[in-house]
Amino acid sequence: MAASTTFLFTYSFIQVMCGIAGQFNFDGRPVTGAHIQKMLNSIKHRGPDDENILIKDHAGLGHVRLSILDLSSQGQQPMYTPDGRYAIVFNGEIYNYIELRSELKKDHCFVTGTDTEVILAAYRRWGESCLDRFNGDWAFVILDTITLELFGARDRYGIKPFYYVLDDHQFIFASEVKALVDYTKKAVNRKLVYDYLLYNRTDHTDQSFFEDIQKLPPGTSFRISTSYVKFKKWYDLRTKLDRSFDKGLESNTREFLRLFDDSLRLRLRSDVPIGVCLSGGLDSSSIVSTLIKKFNFTDINTFSAVYEGAENADESKFIKEYEEHLAYMHYTRPNAQTFFDDYEHFINAQSEPVASIGPYAQFKVMELAKEYVKVTLDGQGADEYLAGYHYFFGAYFKELANSLRVGKLLTEVGHYLIQHKGSIAFKYWLFYSLSPKWKSYIGNKVYGNIDSSFAEEFKGSKDVEEQLYNPRSLSDSLCQHFEYKLQHLLKWEDHNAMFYSIEPRVPFLDHRLVEFMLSLGPENAIFKGNTKYLLRNGMRERLPKKILFRKDKKGFSTPSDEWFRDPSFIELIGDILDSNSFKQLGVFDVVKCKSVFEAHLNNKSDHTKDIWKWINLYSWSNQFIDN
Repeated sequence: MAASTTFLFTYSFIQVMCGIAGQFNFDGRPVTGAHIQKMLNSIKHRGPDDENILIKDHAGLGHVRLSILDLSSQGQQPMYTPDGRYAIVFNGEIYNYIELRSELKKDHCFVTGTDTEVILAAYRRWGESCLDRFNGDWAFVILDTITLELFGARDRYGIKPFYYVLDDHQFIFASEVKALVDYTKKAVNRKLVYDYLLYNRTDHTDQSFFEDIQKLPPGTSFRISTSYVKFKKWYDLRTKLDRSFDKGLESNTREFLRLFDDSLRLRLRSDVPIGVCLSGGLDSSSIVSTLIKKFNFTDINTFSAVYEGAENADESKFIKEYEEHLAYMHYTRPNAQTFFDDYEHFINAQSEPVASIGPYAQFKVMELAKEYVKVTLDGQGADEYLAGYHYFFGAYFKELANSLRVGKLLTEVGHYLIQHKGSIAFKYWLFYSLSPKWKSYIGNKVYGNIDSSFAEEFKGSKDVEEQLYNPRSLSDSLCQHFEYKLQHLLKWEDHNAMFYSIEPRVPFLDHRLVEFMLSLGPENAIFKGNTKYLLRNGMRERLPKKILFRKDKKGFSTPSDEWFRDPSFIELIGDILDSNSFKQLGVFDVVKCKSVFEAHLNNKSDHTKDIWKWINLYSWSNQFIDN
């Protein structure tokens, strides 16, 4: 056994990802175990190893557990404090639990080795300010069994999900929306459907696609009793930024590497070997290269989606850079047939509409990983603070132009033109610079196959434009992505992984790393036409050169334009467009949809995104609204 595996086995009893659910009745009605059990049954995939329920008068908590090696009763939830007063259900990981445990053991006699008990001890000692001390990803609820008050919280960036229904009679919560659907009137949130169709946005608010179901915002806590409901924003990213962190490129690079390596070290705490989702991109490759060169791991399991013959999506040539260094590289090969077989399961796993087919690649990677590991690492989050998408150039160009830094602007524009194909940076620069009136006018011109009467309901809405399309600077644009766009990526990852009972971890989203990077000047992210400049500089001795100097950005890519020309999909899509159920959605112009589909089949244009939204909304509605 390699030395790296020994390191991975060092830390025992850390709680891993689970599913939670609960109910609190404001009118004093007793909670029944049957209600909690029904919710747990719908999210059993999140915790197939164990489940337990606590009922205390008008409050109830439920938990399903995904264990690594420790299947003993020590890790069971709901977990109580030694005096029995507080009980917790917890989904997530507190990665610095060992350090916190050492600090807390002076006045707490620990009886387990779990991070769950550390949360309880920290809450007893520090109250809700314990949240500031946690380095991790979490959604938890603590019940005071004496006062019957609930206290709950979600992690800083919303890595772990938390959905709830709140009305005059009850508060019901769960890790996934599917656990709550039967407790609502199953009405569609039409405004969110509008944002989904027009802007590709799905998780930019605290609303869900179900009218009665909401999401606890990232960095938010709550207290609930029979007499009050109080929500509190306990974490605000922008208040944590400090420009004094910026010490110059080389100093910043050293600090970035120190924080990144420590984040990775903490997230290697597990009872089993950990796999990596390797796309061949800069971020996931940085994780793999650091594990090899910093931690001396050679027995890593990596999992990748590849598409032979599909240049626009396949990243095999980058992934294969590691073949000489790693013995356990695994591949999945999604295609039209696998997607046709899987699309309804994929939609069910996500439980809400998804903006593109891209996350299906991750769905298949997690299916593959399930055969080998229970924990994965990936590079989620780096694009949002390292300006990984090319439209961030548009925000930077706008900032330079508005601040009259003409020389710097011309230099960056020149480097962009030399290094990159396409004009996306300039299109976004122009769009960001337009007045709100012109932005709305342009938005109203791209309704496409959306029903005109449906579009008229919300055409005056400007929230998405203000959240993501009106940055004052590059830094502002990066912060906006953390506040309004990162959420959908984290939800896709969580739901894809947990559908296969896998716990995903995201080292780039250690809050120390995020706060440091977003405090730095823009040239640490974009410099001389390069995105992610500080990361590239820090990884110059670790990454293969072919990956280090990559200029393209594929993201979640699939050759789905060809998939929708496959005979099985041609028949499926035709049936959907002809169905009464599709017409009754009331959001599409069916005649225009058929015309768009014909153009796609004739290779006149690529309408993959439109077609996927037809399929997604139709199947989602059938599964969750009509059924």
